[in-house]
Parts: sequence; C-alpha cells; structure tokens
Amino acid sequence: MKKPREMYCTYLCAEHFNFCFFGENKWNGKDLRLNGRKMMEELDLHHIFSLGLILVMIAAGITAVAKKFKQPYPIALVVVGTIIGLINIPVLNPLIQVITEGEVFNFIVITLFLPALLGEAALKLPFSHLNKNKKPILALVLIGILLSFMIIGFSSMWLLHFTIPAAFVFAAVMSATDPVSVLSIFKTVGVPDRLATVIEGESLFNDGLAVVLFNISAFSLLSYLDLGWAGAGYGLWEFIKVVSLGFIIGGTLGYVFSLLTKYFDDYPLEIIFSIILFYGSFLLAETFHASGVIAVVVSALILGNYGAKIGMSPATKLNINNFWDVAALLANSLVFLMVGLEITRIDIMEKWGLIFTAILIVLAARSVAVYTSLWFIKKVPSSWMHILNWGGLKGSLSIALVLSLPRDFTGREEVLIMAFSVVLFSLVGQGLTIKPLISWLGVNKKEEGHKEFEELIARVYRFKNATLEIVKVKENLYMTEAVTKEILEQYQQKITESQDKMEMLFRKHSELKQKQQITLRKHSLYAQHEAIGRLLKEDIISSEVGEKEQDIITNKLVELESE
Repeated sequence: MKKPREMYCTYLCAEHFNFCFFGENKWNGKDLRLNGRKMMEELDLHHIFSLGLILVMIAAGITAVAKKFKQPYPIALVVVGTIIGLINIPVLNPLIQVITEGEVFNFIVITLFLPALLGEAALKLPFSHLNKNKKPILALVLIGILLSFMIIGFSSMWLLHFTIPAAFVFAAVMSATDPVSVLSIFKTVGVPDRLATVIEGESLFNDGLAVVLFNISAFSLLSYLDLGWAGAGYGLWEFIKVVSLGFIIGGTLGYVFSLLTKYFDDYPLEIIFSIILFYGSFLLAETFHASGVIAVVVSALILGNYGAKIGMSPATKLNINNFWDVAALLANSLVFLMVGLEITRIDIMEKWGLIFTAILIVLAARSVAVYTSLWFIKKVPSSWMHILNWGGLKGSLSIALVLSLPRDFTGREEVLIMAFSVVLFSLVGQGLTIKPLISWLGVNKKEEGHKEFEELIARVYRFKNATLEIVKVKENLYMTEAVTKEILEQYQQKITESQDKMEMLFRKHSELKQKQQITLRKHSLYAQHEAIGRLLKEDIISSEVGEKEQDIITNKLVELESE
C-alpha cells in the first residue's frame, strides 16, 4: 500500500504507469489486457502525443461550440465525454484506457492540473474583494464544510450502511466544490461580482480542507477513534497542523517570489516564476505533509496582490493573466472531458436506490451548511443563499480523491459509485438548472439604466466604425466629397444623438458616470506607466526616478481596482 500522502499526490515516473487494464478491448488486432508499461512500449511517444492532441482538439471543439451558444462548457464536456466513453471509437481506445486508470487520472487532475486551476483563480482574485466578503466566505469554509462533512458522514453510515471510514471518506470528497461551471454561467447572465467572489473564495479554500479531511478519514480515522477523546485531540491537531503548514509554506514562497518580481521587468521570465511558484508550493507542501492546495491558493493570492503591486508592470500583469487564462481553459476542458470518460467505468445496475439516497444526502447537507452558516450574516440576501446552495457543484477533485483510495480499502467500490453518480448529477442536473434559477430569483438584474447605457455604447461604437470605413473606402477608391458627405453626416447625427442620451443617463444615474470615469482613469494610468517605461528604456531618466514614478502609478491602479 502507498503512503497516505502519495495517494493523492502521484508523481510521474515509470512506476506509476504500472497499472492494469481491465476488460477486453481490441486495437489494431491486439489485446489491450496488459500492464501500463507494456502499453507505453506498444504506443510510441509520437503516437501518444498524436492521441493526446486528438483529445485536446475534441475538448477545444466542444468548448468552442458551448461558448458560441453561451452554454456552460464544463457540462457539455462531461456529457460528450460520457458518450465517447460509452461508444466504441477504435482510434481513441488506447488513450481512453490510459486516461481512465486511477493512477493516471489522479496524477493528471491533482498534480498536473489542480495547481494551475487554483493558481489561476487565486492570482486574479483581488484581496480587497476577499476582504469585503470575508464573513460569508469564512462562514462557508469553517462552519459550512464541517457541517456538511458531519451530516454526510453520519447519514452515509445510517442510510447507505457504509463503514465509518467509507462514510467519512465519502463526506470529505463531497465537501469539495467546483465553481467552474457556475462561474462560466455567471459571466453570461451578469450576476453581482460579490456573489461570484463568495462562490470562488469558498471553493478555493474548502478544496484544501476537503483534501485534509479525506486523508484523515481514509488513513487515520479508525486509529483516532480507538484512542477515544485523545484520538479526537490528535485528529484536530493533525487537521490544524496540515492546514497551518500549508498557509506558512504558501505564504513564504508567495512573499519570496513577489520580492523577486521587483528585480525583473520581463514578463516571459515572470510567467516562468509563477509556474515555479504554483507547482513548487504544491509539491513542497506535499513533501512536508502539509496541504498543497492551501499552499497554492495562498502563494497565488500573495503574488497576484502584493507581487503585482510591488513588482509587476501593467504589461506583465496582463500577460501573466492571459497565460493562466489559456492554461486554465485547457486544463478545465481536458479535466471535464476526462471526468465524462471516467464516469462510464462505474456499474450502477441495481444501485439506483442507494444512488438516489446519496444524492439527497449531499443536497440536504449542502442546504443545511449554507443556510446555517449564512443565516446571521445580514449582507447576504436570501436569493444569494439559494444560488450558493444550488451552485455548490462537485467536480474533478471529488473523482480524483476517491480514485486515489487503495484497492483494498473497505467499501471503495461503493464510495466510488456514489461519488461518480453525485458528480454526474451535480454537473448536469444542477449545472443546467442554475441559470434558470438565477433568472427566476432576479439575481442577474443589472443596475438601473445599465442595459440602456450598453445599448448606446454599442450604437456609438458601430456608427464610429462605419464612418471610419467610409473614409477609408473614399480614399482607396478615390470617391468625391459629394458621394460621401451626406452618408457621413447621417452617421455623425446618430452619434451625437446617442452621446446626448448618454449624458442624460449620467445625470439620472450617477454610478454609471463614476464607472466610466474609473475606466478612463485606468487607461490614463496605463498610458502614464508605459510613458515612464519608454523614458527608462531610452535612459532619459534614472532607474531610481522611474521606479518611484511607476510605484506611484501602480498604487493608484490598485486603489482604483479596489473601488
């Protein structure tokens, strides 16, 4: 049996491809019932890369179609992945066999993709937003997850007849939330930023706590129970130690790498620093038996807030964010497609009753956790509580954790079936109904006058582009003033009318004017920063003066971001 820590932090080496393939499956006339190393010998690296590229192309295609029709792409990927797993596609069979083995899936999701996904989300989350919403986030993370863990654990013992370790392992994996689907929907319907921050902040931290609870439940719970009250103390100490050490490691590395960015204004290099930071903090924390998830989140928060303030130019911040946007989209697309492929491995025959009960337990536990945690927080409307409750989707981390259980873990198969079933229901059932729920509750209603203002912006933009095109065509085709003057005047009149309506809206809704002024200030500050950069590059001013001026500009930008 592997050591506990290795069960969810699998390193890519030859030994970790020593898994077995189950079931009869033919490819090029050869039996695929062979171990992982032989599979690697059978498929040369070029072929493996080609198959992997096909998987990326499928994921990218599904994501593109879903985004085109403004649908949550994670749900589309899970559904298509499930279909691909159920039907026989000979060219994909070898790759599917490799991906759906627990060790490989576990490595790809937890060690390869999870640090990137967590790092990307935390990097772009302003600390000021977290601070403004700290009460609901802390309530959900500290109270909510423990309530959910206890309710699911005891209910699974009584209603699903799980053993104690199996019940609380199931509770731990169901405590992790995956906000990707919900946040992708939020972007299309325009919910308040505060609500999105609460959901994202809760997920970032409770994923780390869920992993800690999983390890305690899977590998230490029975030992602690045998010790009675002393065991409870040991368990609590282990929980606090793992989480605290994750904070310390993540905080230290985040601070060190933030200082490092002060000495370089080279965004390709600083992107590499961020890669080293996210993966380094994760692996270092795991090495010291701390929470790698917490370490990544804390380090990324520090780099994205403190590091960006003291050492990153606007160009660097933009390029780092763009890089991790691409990495996160690729990781999410592949992860959710792989989840769909993995789900097809479970046998749900004759277990419908237990599956239905498990889904009800998880939904009930989430409801109790959310409403109890947020009941006394006045600034959280009841409509938000409903969204937070139904939006607590389960995802790839839940599946990766349960797959990391040892083969001889008592109740492993039952936990696996229940976890996969709840994840599928969560992503498809809850994911497809969250958008109608948002509309029904009216959470997506924009500020008064905002929609009309956006329509006016769209008109002015298209009319101005039309005039520019007319001028260009006039010059290229040598048209006379008599031909173009009347049309240009018509467009100019429409632009003036739209701008007059904007002024009326500004007088009626002062907050619209304030937002536009903030946007204008940001652009002016970016221009100032670039101007100082050019003076530095041409040695017109000294580094001391240039850096001082850029610090002043950066501080003003940070202040604007927090407004």
